[in-house]
Amino acid sequence: MAEDEGRFGRLGQVMSAWCGPGIWPESGQQLVREYLYSYVAVAPALGMMTALVLPYSNTEMMNLFLKQVSQDFSDYFVVMQVDGAAYHTGQALVIPENIRLIIQPPRSPELNAVEHVWEEIREKHFYNRVFDSLDAVSDTLCKGLKELIDLPEKITSMTNFPHMRITF
Repeated sequence: MAEDEGRFGRLGQVMSAWCGPGIWPESGQQLVREYLYSYVAVAPALGMMTALVLPYSNTEMMNLFLKQVSQDFSDYFVVMQVDGAAYHTGQALVIPENIRLIIQPPRSPELNAVEHVWEEIREKHFYNRVFDSLDAVSDTLCKGLKELIDLPEKITSMTNFPHMRITF
């Protein structure tokens, strides 16, 4: 599996948009710095993904997420690729019995398959949007994650990096 955290919030991001000749697209932008964090782990070979939306990105939240992954994949022994964030390696991290973490090399997000999940969700649900509240951000994020969870073939096609392929 591969795991990563993504930050989503009310700080709008304007992206280019297609429109017909002579028409200028309009898009709102805001500078409200409120965020939520999405924790996602993907199992490309199975076409499965598990996710939690949490208020912070720290060891306590990572412990909650690892517990969730352990329960969701209780029939498996999970080898999970994570980045080198301090809360992935700290003393207070509680790693369940059926999970082992592998730290990816520093400054190498291109090795993490979950980065494609973030691109998909931001492109389809967040670009050129203004949110009235953090609840609206949470609802949109949950909708995007649910859409992906319901498409196992898409999860596999987006995340099945060569180093993630398992042979039996």
